[in-house]
Amino acid sequence: MMFFKAHFPLFTFTEKSPLKDSSTSQFSLSPSLSHLPKLSPMAIITEEEEETKTLVPPGSKESITKNPKPQSENPFPFWFYFTIIFSLATLLFVSISLYSSQNDPRSWFLSLPPALRQHYSDGRTIKVQVNPDELPIEVFVAESGPAQSENVIIVHGLGLSSYAFREIIQSLGSKGIHGVAIDLPGNGFSDKSMVVVGGDREIGFVGRVKEVYGLIQEKGVFWAFDHMVETGDLPYEEIIKLQNSKRRSLKAIELGSEETAKVLSQVIDTLGLSPVHLVLHDSALGLASNWVSENPQSVRSITLLDSSINPSLPLWVLHIPVIREVLLGFSFAFKMLVSLRCSKDMTLSQIEAHRILLKGRNGREAVLGSLKKLNHSFDIAQWGNSDAVNGIPLQVIWSKQVSDVWSEEGELVSKALRKAKFVTHSGSRWPQESKSSELTGYITDFVSAFPISFKRVSEEPIPEKVQKILDEAKAGGDHDHAHTGYTDAYGLGEGWTT
Repeated sequence: MMFFKAHFPLFTFTEKSPLKDSSTSQFSLSPSLSHLPKLSPMAIITEEEEETKTLVPPGSKESITKNPKPQSENPFPFWFYFTIIFSLATLLFVSISLYSSQNDPRSWFLSLPPALRQHYSDGRTIKVQVNPDELPIEVFVAESGPAQSENVIIVHGLGLSSYAFREIIQSLGSKGIHGVAIDLPGNGFSDKSMVVVGGDREIGFVGRVKEVYGLIQEKGVFWAFDHMVETGDLPYEEIIKLQNSKRRSLKAIELGSEETAKVLSQVIDTLGLSPVHLVLHDSALGLASNWVSENPQSVRSITLLDSSINPSLPLWVLHIPVIREVLLGFSFAFKMLVSLRCSKDMTLSQIEAHRILLKGRNGREAVLGSLKKLNHSFDIAQWGNSDAVNGIPLQVIWSKQVSDVWSEEGELVSKALRKAKFVTHSGSRWPQESKSSELTGYITDFVSAFPISFKRVSEEPIPEKVQKILDEAKAGGDHDHAHTGYTDAYGLGEGWTT
């Protein structure tokens, strides 16, 4: 059906008829214009197409498509993304808390197994000054046996601690020998890091967040904005300077031969051990060789226990990301590494203790820093035949069960140190726990073969005022003041002066 619509200036003409049938027409005039004469209209006819409406049954597919019913949304995507975000946030907070607890000495100590806590309780710490512009470092010392007997001090290699030699020093103590095992700084229970104040060291994202929070607490939230309004500049340099001046970060202790010499000197002097029978295990030879060359008068004898320049534990793998996390994070992985390179006779609890001590309190960073400072070009023949070491009795205890390559290495050491006594043991490169009684026997026989050592006692300087009083007392002069509060010869006598 087609419609025609005509537009006139004063009236409208509408014809409603089929396209080919135009016989019927209707005219309508407006009532207000009925008095006007009839005009021949000019019409503008437009064509409009009639909208066709199709009836669709209510149950057909087309009705469903044109009039869709509201459907409920699938809740699965929302809960999926919510679970992912919540899990990531939880993992982040747990990681931060674990990282903080590892660096917190109290939390770390409480998490130790009973055997390690007992070992720590049996020892003591000594403060040593390695560098004059740094704070003192605490060094852990474990000892057993009578203090007035022969002193045997054991120095461990990198990756170990005094805990590995606890059974040896107890066996030495039961034989009447004073056994001492120390934890070199960066290892065991000794300090592994130091607090550095100031500087522009990288402290990580968490450290920077703490710095910004502390700056807001001190200066206020709008301090930088107020400064920018007053001066027109953002106080960026002042912020950086303020942050660097108050920045406190942890720096891993990197121990070389020079630092080891200072540590050994102060520990031996503090405990009054000189002269000592020195036992150097694994890579301790490269660390303590300088101290031996500089202090031959303080060394009674030297025993090298499977000593080498490079540590038996392949510490280089701890440089590799992901691998180091797996090795130090899982007991079975660390056990495989130790069994492969160090010892196959150690129990899982013993290996677990070494893993915990190596991992906790920045231990990995400290050991790797010390590894970089090792003198890998160390010549054992030149050192053993030097004037300082040539007169010191030497003993080499070497494993015969590791491999043919290691046995050949022992023969080379024996040829380089021709004056040394060479014996073999049935253990591995870490034999101190599985073969402690065998090693104790070798050390005891070697130490007992020498005459009894006479300890050198260093005299403490007498203050000037006390020396003046002592000089007056020796002169026998008459004076009217009383010398109360001082013992004879500055505490060396038995009576009190009056």
